[in-house]
Amino acid sequence: MLAFETDCHIFDGCGFSTVSPGLHSFVFEPMFTVGGFEFNKTMLLALLGSLAILGFFWAAFGNPKVVPGKLQMVAEAGYDFIRRGVVYETIGKKEGEKYVPLIVSLFFFVWIMNLWSIIPLAQFPVTSIISYPAGLAAIVYILWVSLTFKRHGFVGAFKNFTGYDKSLGPVLPMAMTIEFFSNLLVRPFTHAVRLFANMFAGHLLIVMFTIASWYLLNGWGIAYAGVSFGMTIIMTAFELFIQAVQAYVFVLLACAYIQGALAEHH
Repeated sequence: MLAFETDCHIFDGCGFSTVSPGLHSFVFEPMFTVGGFEFNKTMLLALLGSLAILGFFWAAFGNPKVVPGKLQMVAEAGYDFIRRGVVYETIGKKEGEKYVPLIVSLFFFVWIMNLWSIIPLAQFPVTSIISYPAGLAAIVYILWVSLTFKRHGFVGAFKNFTGYDKSLGPVLPMAMTIEFFSNLLVRPFTHAVRLFANMFAGHLLIVMFTIASWYLLNGWGIAYAGVSFGMTIIMTAFELFIQAVQAYVFVLLACAYIQGALAEHH
């Protein structure tokens, strides 16, 4: 719901609770249905975001030049930042090179899904719907588990997941149980929720201050509306920073998990 979709203002006899944002702000009616499959706004934004990323890198690298143009230079800078600053620093150049395409794709996908929050008409971060972060976290989780089994075998993977260390003595069974549940259950959950919760809360705050600005725009409440609108601008600017940080943290953790699967000693 946008602020201008209601005529409810302060001193008009209607309370803010009638227009305030809530969980209903994250529920969208299907745009159309095909064979029982419902396609809504968040799916459209995810699709458009994917096409935008593909189009950007295709335009930048479709016909690469030795002396890069502006678009190619920007794309190379973004690609190289993730490759060197995240993958190489976490996994290492030798082991990490093969995972660069995946991590770069994850970073830019998460970033553009977050950016939809401040783009006019869209005005909604796709990652504030838990299914999207959960799906991305599941990709990383499956890769991490499969790499662990492939590199260390069943016994080695079991030791990896449980943090086996015989020097712990009597507390080893308890420590292994905690590590097992922490690694195989808590880790993928927190990986998804960290992204979801930040984008959910950020969007809710922006919507709240936006609607409050419109609601207070009546009589002497205009003074309060100005303060609320100022907070909307501040929160939007802050959200720009958080959107990039959350994309960075998501891929940084993904690289840390991959590095843990590849490491010889755990």
